[in-house]
Amino acid sequence: MTELIASLPARARVLDLGAAAGSFSTARRDILVVRLDLEPRAGKDETGAWVAGDAARLPFAPGSFDLIVANHSLEHFTSLEETVREMGRVLRPEGRVFISVPDASTLTDRIYRWMARGGGHVNPFRKPEQVTGLVERLAGVKLRGTKILFSSLSFLNRHNFRSRPPRKIALFAFGSEHFLAVFTWVLRQWDIRHGTRYSHYGWAFYFGGDPRAERPQVWINVCVRCGSGHAQNFLKTTGIVPRFPRWFQPYRCPLCGGWNLFTEDAVFE
Repeated sequence: MTELIASLPARARVLDLGAAAGSFSTARRDILVVRLDLEPRAGKDETGAWVAGDAARLPFAPGSFDLIVANHSLEHFTSLEETVREMGRVLRPEGRVFISVPDASTLTDRIYRWMARGGGHVNPFRKPEQVTGLVERLAGVKLRGTKILFSSLSFLNRHNFRSRPPRKIALFAFGSEHFLAVFTWVLRQWDIRHGTRYSHYGWAFYFGGDPRAERPQVWINVCVRCGSGHAQNFLKTTGIVPRFPRWFQPYRCPLCGGWNLFTEDAVFE
């Protein structure tokens, strides 16, 4: 998503759909970000405009936005088809859409729904075609790329709890950051050796825009505290990841300082 925000021209308009406190942050001040939710609240990023509204009945004129971001929100919408149609209506010609959703068949999503008593997920997506077919048919924008999202289990990290965590958290070392880093690293290593997908979380989809756009890169190093993903080349060139030992390399997230364990992206390409 960050690369899409960076490529926008000045004065572009972005719709953050189902944003709550904002589903992303940006340092750009030359674009307008509109964050819509039934109950919006300022939080992650103080820039932009907050709008209270229903995603299935967007209060905007046709062709209002250059980019629409639905970052882990489609699984929560009760009127899914109406919402996707509205996304197509308010998107400008040649506009782009970024969508990310959890895969309901993965270990991570099952843990999340078990911990959060469903977590408000009313649309369980188990195949990427469930999303791509819906958006192409109802919003009228073509798929340009799909990226697998990898798990960090950040929702179990005790740093992220603002109230008393559920008792079930005891099964995950009471949300210990070091435990979660080792656990997710083990899942990735198991997947590498056995062809399983225990470390997968969901998908990111890129619609519209230039059909010659690059294929999205796979980022498997996702922070167990803030949930941000980073490319292996970025982590290595900045010197965050120690060179030795090669098989067990701890590093600190450059955004939040969370403790993580490094894995080469290339093994999942």
